[in-house]
Formats: sequence, structure tokens, C-alpha cells
Amino acid sequence: MKHIPRKRFGQHFLADDAIIDGIVRAIDPRPGQVMVEIGPGLAALTQPLVERLGRLIVIELDRDLAARLRAHAQLEVVESDVLRVDFTQLAQAHSTAKLRVVGNLPYNISTPILFHLLEHVAAVEDQHFMLQKEVIDRMVAQPATSDYGRLSVMLQWRYAMENVLFVPPESFDPPPRVDSAVVRMVPHADPAPVDVKRLSEIVQVAFSQRRKLLRHTLGRWLEEKGLAGNFDLQRRAEEVPVQEYVALAQAVAL
Repeated sequence: MKHIPRKRFGQHFLADDAIIDGIVRAIDPRPGQVMVEIGPGLAALTQPLVERLGRLIVIELDRDLAARLRAHAQLEVVESDVLRVDFTQLAQAHSTAKLRVVGNLPYNISTPILFHLLEHVAAVEDQHFMLQKEVIDRMVAQPATSDYGRLSVMLQWRYAMENVLFVPPESFDPPPRVDSAVVRMVPHADPAPVDVKRLSEIVQVAFSQRRKLLRHTLGRWLEEKGLAGNFDLQRRAEEVPVQEYVALAQAVAL
């Protein structure tokens, strides 16, 4: 019986064999590795992954798809909203320090998923995700560009990232109205220690009015906290490199 894509789950199923092959090559799965696939859908990527791995954990919210996936003996199906999955606990349950995480993420909740995984980054070896291309452009953006923003800073602090593959709309059924791409995310081995909530707060305030100089936004926030320092507020938020935001968060936490 043909599965009808559900709009509320943001379902667009990958159907291009050449693209699937390109993604699998980018991931480079090896036998015995503990890998988690988010949103396996109709198993287009699942099948070639499990052939190379031997076993695969899949997280699927759609109960009909989850039931289909359970028919595969080599799959461990976690029927759940991915935002409720404890990836740290999942790694511990499989006696591994690190998970490899992959998936074609639902575009309507891709950013919340990325921030949820950031909370479990210590349990992750690497991540390969299909996302809306414009989201990946923001993730990998450099300072002083229009794409550079909160997402760039919060993720680049913790991951080395690269756009590894372009995916056109016609690669999906049904085709989305946007271009897609695949991003590789590798956690930094020795990231700067920082209070994530404080860093997030600083970055959110800084980019709240990105056209204005920081003295109008972040400057006022620092004054309210009774903090003054040598941070240059005569810049716009997009001109400040990641490491300077991290250093400010460290200084504010003292």
C-alpha cells in the first residue's frame, strides 16, 4: 500500500538514486558503527546504510512508517518525536561513547532538532543532515555576510561544518518548493568552555536588530548587567567573529 506523505510531518521522500549514492559516500558508514537515522521515511537512505553497517537505529514519528520499518530485522525502531529522544542515553544503552547521526530532517523543525542535538553533542561523533539549502547557508556562513547570524555562531562554536552536496527539488517525492543540501557536522575536539545559555542570550540580543550598531542592543544589555569592557560595540552583530562572542560569554560568566 502506497504511503501518502503527511504535511504535518513535513514529509518529502528522497527518490533519486544518484543523490542517495552521493549521500552514502559522504557518510561513509562502516560495519559495527552505531548510527542513528532521524526520519527514515520510506527507507531510501536506510537500506544502503544498513547494508554497510549491519544494524541501524531509526527514529520515526509516523506510526504507519514505524510499523513498516519494524519488519526489517536489522533495524531498531524508536517510535518518537526526535525532540524527545535522549541521544546521550541512547549512546549509553548501546555501550558506545559516540553515535553517528544522519537524516533527512523535517524542514519545518530542522532548527529545533539541531539545537536539541547540541545538548547531546558529547555523545556524537558526527552528523550528516539533509536540510533546506538556505538553512545550511546560514549554518556555514562567515562573518560580514548576510547569512551570518545566531545559527552560525551557536553551531560554529561547537562544530566544524561543510556543505557537501546540493540536492534539487526534483530529487524528492513530492518535490519541495526549495533547494536542499547535505551538511557534515563534526564536533570540535576541544571547544572553548562556555555557558551555552549565556552565549545563546548574548547572540540573541546582538542579532535582535542586526541593522543597528551593537551599542544599541548588546551595549544596553551589558549596561543592565553592570558590565563594561573592551568589547567593540561600534560594529553590527554580523561583523563579530564566533570566537569574540564566545570570549564575551566567558567574560560575562565570571
